[in-house]
Amino acid sequence: MKAVSRVPKAEVVKAEKEDKGAVVLYVVAMVATIVGVDIAFFRNRFWERLTVNVGIVSVFAAFYLRFLRRAMNKAMPM
Repeated sequence: MKAVSRVPKAEVVKAEKEDKGAVVLYVVAMVATIVGVDIAFFRNRFWERLTVNVGIVSVFAAFYLRFLRRAMNKAMPM
């Protein structure tokens, strides 16, 4: 038996679009941070750049998993 949602479909679609927009903004912020740090500090140092970039991505991923994923799941109407 399929569960019936009491939320109109249009509201669910709108919430999904808002979540995708937040994720896109989050990824753009991460890319801007990586590029800014690379240009400012590690222009000609490959291994240092690689290490710092992995660290930045790890911090962004941890922050997303800890805070943003839960917030997006709670905001989703069911």
